[in-house]
Amino acid sequence: MSGSVASNLQLEIEGKSAMKAKLGMSPIAWWNDDLPQLSDNVSLEECLRQSRSAGFVGMELGQRFPSDPAELLPILRAADVTLCGGWFHGSLCTDSLEANKERIQPMIELFKAVNAPCIVYGEGARSIQGEQSTPLAKKPVLSEDEMATYARKLTAFGEWAAEQGMPLSYHHHMGAVVQFEHEIDAFAANSGEGIPLLFAAGPLAFAGGDPLAMIDKHHARISHVHTKDIRQPVVDALDFKSESFLDAVIKGAFTVPGDGSLDFDAIVARLGSYGYEGWFVIEAEQDPKTAPPLEMAHTGYAALMKALNAAGYEVVG
Repeated sequence: MSGSVASNLQLEIEGKSAMKAKLGMSPIAWWNDDLPQLSDNVSLEECLRQSRSAGFVGMELGQRFPSDPAELLPILRAADVTLCGGWFHGSLCTDSLEANKERIQPMIELFKAVNAPCIVYGEGARSIQGEQSTPLAKKPVLSEDEMATYARKLTAFGEWAAEQGMPLSYHHHMGAVVQFEHEIDAFAANSGEGIPLLFAAGPLAFAGGDPLAMIDKHHARISHVHTKDIRQPVVDALDFKSESFLDAVIKGAFTVPGDGSLDFDAIVARLGSYGYEGWFVIEAEQDPKTAPPLEMAHTGYAALMKALNAAGYEVVG
């Protein structure tokens, strides 16, 4: 009897249903919008075909996706894939709520039309994540008062987006105002449930944080999961005073589960212990010439399935 069947059978015997998980990918494995040189010359349809053939039922939005649902839905249906999220380049750190509402509204309408689960909010204002000439040590830092104001603003924005029918999930990210574990803690302490949290294991570990500790502290707010892995030796060799986030990407700091240094069996088990259900999305930017996306998709899928089965999840499509 396989581990997944045994786990599900035990749950049924105990009168409980298995936790549900869905597996998705980000197109950044095929095309890197910030580093065009790290991009495969493949169509959107081929990208979706490859990820689906590896077992993934979802794909996050990328710049090569049409913004008209009348164009996007047939492409997704033909590939037997759903839209499982996508990045909104927010600017609430410096701009108004109204300005961000105006910019995100078309994305909300698109995501509602294709039945996506959430929009990923990433803070672009003051961020250095897309600046190859700016070293990691120059990332923006908010004061306590600035963080409190920013977090309250995000809460209001998240509540408004949910009222429009499309929840947000806040993405802590390298080079942004919320990067380190203590910054995530401060953001969470000053924000409300109206802005759920995205858990991204790789960026957190890259910044020296403890993925399991974040789950323990903030599991009640986690609504979306990115399963990016890191190559710890590459990260350890970086000079944060002279090298940028994009330099780290080029050097191969990130990869898929099963090809890096993080223990995703433990990470998935910890999420499962708190009852997390929903998407597990691989978002790992690499050079497709040295890390072929289809090969990486198979590696990541196998590692996630192993971890999810061991944790008692039922993987659904």
